[in-house]
Amino acid sequence: MAGSSFGTLFKLSTFGESHGVSMGGIIDGCPSGIELDLLQIQADLNRRKPGQNSLVSERKEADEVQILSGVFEGKTTGTPIGFTIQNKDQNSKDYSHLKDTYRPSHADFTYEKKYGIRDYRGGGRSSARETVCRVVAGSIAKQILAKLGVQFSTYVKQIGRIELVSDSFFNQELIDASILRCPEPSISQQMQAEIVDCKAAGDTLGGIIQCVITDVPIGLGEPVFDKLHADLGKAMLSINAVKGFEYGSGFSSVTMKGSEHNDTFESSGATKTNFSGGIQGGISNGMPIVCRVAFKPVATIMKTQESINNKGQEILLEGKGRHDVCVVPRAVPIVEAMAALTILDHYLRQKANQL
Repeated sequence: MAGSSFGTLFKLSTFGESHGVSMGGIIDGCPSGIELDLLQIQADLNRRKPGQNSLVSERKEADEVQILSGVFEGKTTGTPIGFTIQNKDQNSKDYSHLKDTYRPSHADFTYEKKYGIRDYRGGGRSSARETVCRVVAGSIAKQILAKLGVQFSTYVKQIGRIELVSDSFFNQELIDASILRCPEPSISQQMQAEIVDCKAAGDTLGGIIQCVITDVPIGLGEPVFDKLHADLGKAMLSINAVKGFEYGSGFSSVTMKGSEHNDTFESSGATKTNFSGGIQGGISNGMPIVCRVAFKPVATIMKTQESINNKGQEILLEGKGRHDVCVVPRAVPIVEAMAALTILDHYLRQKANQL
């Protein structure tokens, strides 16, 4: 399938279906001699996996990564890093009623029209299960970037109408202290109550994840078509259920005048404000990169919906299976992974720009 690779120099290609034998990927272009912490990769996978608590999908997956190549004695060799994650707890029978039916707002209809065939078990290749591979590659990218001093703070900013009004950098311990990965306890409790009520009603919720990246080297991003914010936008919009991306002042900039919005310089080269979100002219300026990613409500709801089958007949579709009421908390490490992949790829490209 075309479109299963991401990146230019640091490149990830993924494979696998939700209810297949395994998920996996190949990372090409990883520099040699990088000491990898496999426990940290597993920790990032654990933040994404289902079955963490009563508010997420009940599917039980260990999500243990097996490195197949490209790592020797704990260090990268410079050759392709191959890895797999086994699927253990797939209940394909839960999806047998969807064999000839299209779920509203899922990829069922479009996949079948595009390829003439589809794997209806959990959505097959269109399932968010694919993102497990991104987390592995993103974790490796974060470990490389950490050696440069780059830090990530990624957390839930909003669920439904409950919002955390902050653009601050929060440490990982504070974020992980909340089962919803919202670093403000009182807001997290309100969000949790919202999810519990929505689950009881058989419905779902969306939300917003914010990613703050600090100490990014100046100069990352290519002119015109490969601007840093453009590639970050592509990275985030490739994640399942994402409906919007903004950075810096984003859409709120339309309410400001230029005299209010301009980021004036200090003598050090830093700016007094950061409405640019750490990127100017498509190139990082050394200020924190701040971006937000909007997720729609999960499409599978535990209510009867009107739909059609592959014969064009109108039918009533009953919601079944194990699904998240709100996917946003589990998507935090995915957003962070895609940000890390983008930043590292552009860092390596910049190293090739200046001898």
